[in-house]
Amino acid sequence: MKSFFVTLWLGVVLLLACRPHTSVDILIENGTVLLGQRLDSSGLDVGISGDRITFVGEASKAGITAKQTIQAEGLVVCPGFIDPHTHALPDLTDSANRANLPFMMQGVTTVVVGNDGRSPEVGPMLAYWDSAGTGTNVAMFVGHGSVRARAMGLENRPPDSTELLRMQQEVAAAMEAGALGLSTGLFYAPGSYASTAEVVALAKIAASYGGIYDTHLRDESSYTVGLMAAVEEALQIGREAPIPVHISHIKALGADVWGKCPEVVQMVEAARAEGLEVTANQYPYTASKTSLIAALVPRWAEAGGRDSLRARLRQPALRQRILAGIAENIRRRGGPQSLVITQALDSSLNFRSLAHIAAARQLPPAQAVVTLIEAGEAPGVISHNMQEQDLSCFMQQAWVVTGSDGGASHPRKYGSFPRKIRHYALEKGVISLEQALYSSSTLTASILGLHERGKIETGFFADICIFDPHNFRDLATFEQPTQYAQGVVYLFINGRPAISQATYQGTLPGRALRKTPAHGKKTP
Repeated sequence: MKSFFVTLWLGVVLLLACRPHTSVDILIENGTVLLGQRLDSSGLDVGISGDRITFVGEASKAGITAKQTIQAEGLVVCPGFIDPHTHALPDLTDSANRANLPFMMQGVTTVVVGNDGRSPEVGPMLAYWDSAGTGTNVAMFVGHGSVRARAMGLENRPPDSTELLRMQQEVAAAMEAGALGLSTGLFYAPGSYASTAEVVALAKIAASYGGIYDTHLRDESSYTVGLMAAVEEALQIGREAPIPVHISHIKALGADVWGKCPEVVQMVEAARAEGLEVTANQYPYTASKTSLIAALVPRWAEAGGRDSLRARLRQPALRQRILAGIAENIRRRGGPQSLVITQALDSSLNFRSLAHIAAARQLPPAQAVVTLIEAGEAPGVISHNMQEQDLSCFMQQAWVVTGSDGGASHPRKYGSFPRKIRHYALEKGVISLEQALYSSSTLTASILGLHERGKIETGFFADICIFDPHNFRDLATFEQPTQYAQGVVYLFINGRPAISQATYQGTLPGRALRKTPAHGKKTP
C-alpha cells in the first residue's frame, strides 16, 4: 500500500511538472512573433518566468495569468539580437559604459568580443564580468594574435617548439574557461606573421573543445595573397583542424576585388557541399574602419612594434620602401579622398579626409601619413571602399549573419542591426524581414553554440526584443556616429527588463556566457 501511494505521488508530481505554467511573471500579448524563420502574425503571446521563456501560444485558451502584461499589438517580438563580432571590450570594462547602450538600443542582447585575433586572457575576463555585471550578455573568443604576442612578442618569424606549446596551452586554458573558439586577425600584425600551419595547430585545440574558427581573413583585397586565396586558406584551416569556419565581416574591399562576391560565394558553397561548416558575418555599410597603420603601412615594416616602425622610417632606403607601400595601399583603398581620419590625438584632423590633410600640408598623401606616424599619431581611418552590389550579394546568402564589427567612430557600432532591417529588408527588399531577423539572432546563436539562446521557444533564456517595425531605424551617421538607434520598445535580457517604453531601465541584466565542453565536442 505504501508503495502504491509513493507511485501515485510521483505520478502527480510528474504530471504537474509537464503542465505549462499557469502563471507567468510577464506576458507579452498579441505580438507578431518570430518562430524560427517565420513571422507569426496570429497574435501569439509569450510568457516569461524568471530568466526563461515559459509559454508561447494563446494565453487565454491556456488559462495563463501574469503579474505584468505588455501589449505588443503592431510590434515585432523576436529573439534579442546577437552580435558575433564587436569591439565592445573597452566599454564593457568601463564602469561608466558597462551597460553597453550603443548595442542595447539596437535590440542586441548578446555581444561577442575577442575577435580579429585580439583578446585578454579569457578566464579572468569572464570572471570579472561575473562580478562587475554587464548590460548585455557577453561571450569571448581567444585571440591568436594576443596569444602569439604573449608567447613570442611581435616578431616576424615562426614560433619555436616551446613557443608553440605555450600558445597551444593558452588556447586550451581559454577553451576550458568557456571561449567560443579561436579568432585570428591574419591581416594584422602579429597574426600576419603566422603560417597556415601555425593557425591549424591552434585551431585543432579549439576544435577538440567543440569551438569554432573565427577569422579576419589574411586579405580582403589585393594586399598580399588576395581575397580568393585568403578565403581558400580559411577553408583549408577548417578542413585540416577540422573545425567550423566563420569568416568575419565578409567583404570585397577595394577596386581590385569589386564584383568578386559571386566567386567567393561559389567557393564557400562548394566547401559547404563537401560537408565543411562555413558561415560568415557582415555589417551593412560600404565603408570599413581600422587603424591608419593597419590600413596603409606594409606589415613587414610593423615587425617589432611602433618604435621599430619609426626606426625604419629614419633609414632613407627603408623609408622609400615604406612610402611606396603606403602609396599603393592608398590606391588600393580608393584614393586619399576615400580615407577619413578618426580618433586622432590632434582633434582638428578628425573627420578630415587624407586628401584634405595632405593638401593642407602641401604633401603627397603617403608622405602625410608618415608625418602623422612620426608625430606619434595612430588614428583610426574610415575607408569608403566597397560596393553595394557586393554587400547585397553577401547579405543574401543563407549562411551570412549580422555582425557590427562595432567600435569607436563608425556608425556601425550604433546602427548595424536596425540599418540591415530598415534599409536592406523593409525599404530596399534585398532580403526579407524574416531573413534579417533570423540572421541576427537564431542562426547566430546556432553558429556560436550559444546554448538555449536565440529563439522564442519554451525553455530558452528570455532574451527578447520588441520593436516597432514602422519606427525601427538607425540614426548614426559618419558625421555623427554616436546617435542611438530608435524603435526598440522593450528589451528583455535573461528575463529582466533592460529597456521599457523605449527607455533604458538602469539595470545590468547581462551575463558572461561560457561555451562548456558539455555543449561541444571535447575529446577525452
